[in-house]
Amino acid sequence: METRDLSTAAIAVIGAGTMGIGIAQLAAMHGHTTYLFDVDAAKSQAALAGLESLLAKRVEKGKMTQTLLDSTLANLSIVTDINELAAVQMVVEAIVERQDIKQQLFIQLADICANDTIFASNTSSISITAIAAAVPNPERVVGLHFFNPAPVMKLVEIVRGLRTAPEITEGLFDLMRTWKKVPVTAKSTPGFIVNRVARPYYAEGFRALQENATTPAQLDFIMREVGGFAMGPCELTDLIGQDVNFSVTQSVYQAFFYEPRYRPSLVQQELVDAGCFGRKSGQGFYDHSQTPKAPVYTLPSINVKDDVNDDMNDKEMPTIIVRGEWQYANGLVERLQAADGLTVRLEAADESIIEIGEISIRLSLGESVEIDHGDAKVMLMDWQAEWTQARAVVLAAAMTCDDNERALVAQVFARLGVSVIWTADHPGLYVLRTIAMLINEGCEAVLHDIASEADIDAAMKYGVNYPKGPFEWAALLGYDTVLSTLNNLQRLYGEERYRASLYLIKKAATYRAASAYA
Repeated sequence: METRDLSTAAIAVIGAGTMGIGIAQLAAMHGHTTYLFDVDAAKSQAALAGLESLLAKRVEKGKMTQTLLDSTLANLSIVTDINELAAVQMVVEAIVERQDIKQQLFIQLADICANDTIFASNTSSISITAIAAAVPNPERVVGLHFFNPAPVMKLVEIVRGLRTAPEITEGLFDLMRTWKKVPVTAKSTPGFIVNRVARPYYAEGFRALQENATTPAQLDFIMREVGGFAMGPCELTDLIGQDVNFSVTQSVYQAFFYEPRYRPSLVQQELVDAGCFGRKSGQGFYDHSQTPKAPVYTLPSINVKDDVNDDMNDKEMPTIIVRGEWQYANGLVERLQAADGLTVRLEAADESIIEIGEISIRLSLGESVEIDHGDAKVMLMDWQAEWTQARAVVLAAAMTCDDNERALVAQVFARLGVSVIWTADHPGLYVLRTIAMLINEGCEAVLHDIASEADIDAAMKYGVNYPKGPFEWAALLGYDTVLSTLNNLQRLYGEERYRASLYLIKKAATYRAASAYA
């Protein structure tokens, strides 16, 4: 088997929308003879004129050379008759997201192009296997999913259908690297990698809203500030379009025969039913007609002197006892030790606990502080992406903790320059719960041979700008921590939605065995 060499391939792009012209730009910029076709010839002309204007501005700003602009435009031409594409080696379609229309296009092209011309679909969710089933020589049909905007976003999902020839996927992998992209390969499955693995990011956030544990503005702040994500789920879906995101979730849910992990949210359906699609309609979770958008979350202020009571002084602060290893929260321990006015003692222990007077602060493992720690003075802490830079911590307190004890804990964190975000009891809280579900979804994808661990990590970092990939998070948290979190969530909710992947269970067992023999 020889990998298809596509380095000099003539390429046709079908569809002159945003994605189509972006893909055409990429091909032309990298030296390919490139043809742009759309059934609406005026649309192709407008897209090319818009591209020329855009690239001219980049030249003016010094972000692109005139030479590259000239060569790109020289390589790109409009075709008004689809029959003129007979000699191309590859066709990339970026047309409407309907399986029947994509099939009809490829069937038409099969009568025009050579038998080995590659037919690549830019679909984000439609089965490549299903598209190929009606096309002559189905082994040449492949998914080539770019992310918007195509010239900017690094990730490209190369999707193999059941009959896609390996030499084609390998050839496309090499080609995308020459285009300075980050290619990943995936088996044709609903949502491929990104649109499948990303579902918990929205689902768990929306569930927290539905359970009245938080607000959109607070949730988004927590996911950005504490979790390290670029955007929270509410503001991100407002940007994507609530209708678009809801439609993708419904599609994945139905395609997986109503798998509970992908169940759509009633919170989001309510927005869609009301026509509150987000930025494009002016209203979603936020009112985008205002500047800044409303509502706005304000981090609680820090007041070192007054958080407990007016006459408290440094000597009255209790000694803080830090028990256990604290795994991924070493930065917190270091900040406690370095803080002015705090006395900290480290003690070995099997469990990681910070004791402040009678209060025990623990890292959440997916428990309910009210159900699992209802008769103790316990506070559960959410996962923190970067403790050395943290400005906020998320805590849920048991009902036995009174206002003075909350104030005492807030005072301790204030001396670190950290504000406490007090939240209602919500098992797994927000960041930990979401990350655990993302890791579990990644594990399911590997278990079913959709993609490798490395490709899933790359896809989530470069496709949706996550700070880490699922398996990078798992390495930080520890597979046992993730497994315990999911098991607790399943125990509390009694839902299959939170069942741990067999792959995750095996990974946890492997790491446990390795530690035992270390």
